[in-house]
Amino acid sequence: MLRHPRRLMRAIAAARDGRRREGVPPGASARGMEGHPPSGEGPQRLSAGQIRVVFGALMLGMLLAALDQTIVSTALPTIVGELGGLEHLSWVITAYLLTSTASTPVYGKLSDLYGRRTMFQIAIVLFTAGSLLAGVSQSMLQLIAFRGLQGLGAGGLMSMAQAIIGDIVPPRERGRYQGYIGSVFAFSSVAGPLLGGLFTDRLTWRWVFYINLPVALVALVGTRLGLRIPYRPMRRPIDYLGSALMVGGVSCLLLVASWGGTEYAWDSPVILGLAGAGVALLALFLWQESRVPEPLLPLRLFRVRSFGVGSFIMATLGMAMFGSLAFVPVYLQVVKGASATASGLRLVPLMMTLTLTSVTVGRFISLTGRYRAFPIVGTAIMACAMLLLSRLDVGTPMWEVSLYIAVLGLGMGMVLQVIVLATQNEVPFRDLGTATSGVNFFRSMGGAFGVAIFGSVLNARLHHYLPRYLPAQQAAGLDPALLTTSPERLRQLPPPVVHAVVEAFARSLHWVFLLAVPIVSLSFVLTLLLREAPLREHAHITLGEE
Repeated sequence: MLRHPRRLMRAIAAARDGRRREGVPPGASARGMEGHPPSGEGPQRLSAGQIRVVFGALMLGMLLAALDQTIVSTALPTIVGELGGLEHLSWVITAYLLTSTASTPVYGKLSDLYGRRTMFQIAIVLFTAGSLLAGVSQSMLQLIAFRGLQGLGAGGLMSMAQAIIGDIVPPRERGRYQGYIGSVFAFSSVAGPLLGGLFTDRLTWRWVFYINLPVALVALVGTRLGLRIPYRPMRRPIDYLGSALMVGGVSCLLLVASWGGTEYAWDSPVILGLAGAGVALLALFLWQESRVPEPLLPLRLFRVRSFGVGSFIMATLGMAMFGSLAFVPVYLQVVKGASATASGLRLVPLMMTLTLTSVTVGRFISLTGRYRAFPIVGTAIMACAMLLLSRLDVGTPMWEVSLYIAVLGLGMGMVLQVIVLATQNEVPFRDLGTATSGVNFFRSMGGAFGVAIFGSVLNARLHHYLPRYLPAQQAAGLDPALLTTSPERLRQLPPPVVHAVVEAFARSLHWVFLLAVPIVSLSFVLTLLLREAPLREHAHITLGEE
C-alpha cells in the first residue's frame, strides 16, 4: 500500500507538466524524440570528452564560413587580373552573400524537422564542392556560379553549429565553451587577410579556396564519428511557397544593398524596382507564415522577448559591426600603407580582447546564471570604440589604432554569443534550430546593408574631399572604388597625389565610423529591453545515435 498517495499524484502531475513543456505529447514515449532520452533510461548527457570532440568539429565548420568572408576579398585584385571580367567583380561577393543569407532560415527549419547533424553535413558537402569548383574556375562567370554554390553551404555552417551547441550543452554550462566560439570569429578576422595575402603572394589565388578542403574533411569526419543525436523525423509539411517568397524577397533587398550607389544610383528604376519587389515579397511571406500550419519562420517566436528583441539587436549590430570592420583594413592599407598581410596582423588586438572577454564572460555566466548585463555593457563599449575609431587620421600612431581596435573587441566579446544564448534558453526545444538560424539571418542581413550603406558613405565623402586636395583634372582620373580594392595602385601614383588621396581617405573614413555610433547606440537601447530568464540546466540532446 502507498503511504502518501497525494504526494505521489502531485509528482505524477508535475512530471506530466514537465513533459508537456518540453514538447513531448501526453502518453508518448520519449524514445526517438529529438532531444529527449530514451524512455526508462534517464538522462545520459554527453561526457566532457565527447563534447570536446564535437566542439572541435563544429568550430572547424564555423571557421569555414567565417574565414571565407575575409580571405577571398584579399585575392580579388589578382583574380580579376588573371580571369578578367572587372565589370563582374562585385558578383564574386554578391553571389555568395545572396545564397548564404537566403538559405540560413531554411536550414534552421529543416534541421528541426529532419535532424541537426544531417543538415550540418549537407552544408559542409555543398561548401566543399563550391570551394573545389571555385578553385578550378577558368572564367569569372564560372567563379561567380561556384561562389553561389559555396554560399549555399555556408548558410548552414554557422547556424547549424550554434544550434547543435544549443542541443548538447545546457545553457547554464554553455558559458565555459563560449570563448571557443568567439575565438573563431576573432581568428578569422585576423587570419583571413593574412592567409589571403600569403597565398596570393607565395602560391596562387586558387589556394584561398583549396584551403577549405582539408578543414572541411576533418569537420565532416569529426561530426560523423563524434556527433550522435537521437531524433525522429517530423512528419510535417514543408512551406515551399513561404520559402520561395522569403528567398525572393531577401534576394531583392540584398541586390539593393549590393548595387545601390555602386552599379546603379539609389534613385534609379532598377534599385527602386528591386526595393519595391523585395518589400512586396516579404509582405506576402509574412501573410503566408500567418496562415500555414508549419511556417518557415513562426511569427509566434517574435512573442518570445529574447528572440524578438535579440533579432533586432543582431540586425543593428551586424550593420554597424560588419559595416565598419570592413573598412579597418582599408584604413590600414590605404592610409597607413600596410600590406594585406601586415593589415591582418594589425588586427591581432581585436582577436585577443574578443577571445579573452568571451572566455571571462562565459565563465561568469556559468557560475552565476546571470547574463543580461553583458550585452548592455558590451554595446556601450562598442559605441565608445566606434567614436574612438572616428578619430583616426593620417598621423594616428599605430599603438593608438591597436588600442581602439582592442576596445572594440572588448565590447564584441560581451554581446554576440550572449544574445544567441539568451534566445536558445527561452525558445521551445522544437524551435531551437529555427530560432538560432533566425538571429543569424538578421545579423547577416544587417551586415549586408551595413557594408553597402557605409560603402556608399565612403564613396560620397571621397568625391567630396578629393577635389579639395587634388586639381580637378587629376581627381577626375581616379576611381575611389578601385583604389579601395587595390591599394597597391595608389602607391604607383606620384607622391603629391598619394598624399592627397590618403588625406581624403582618412577624412572620409571618419564619417564611416562616426555613422556607426548612433547605430550601435540603438543596439544599446534595445539591450535594455532584454529580460533575464533562469538558464536551463539540462541539455536538449542526450546520448544516442542519429
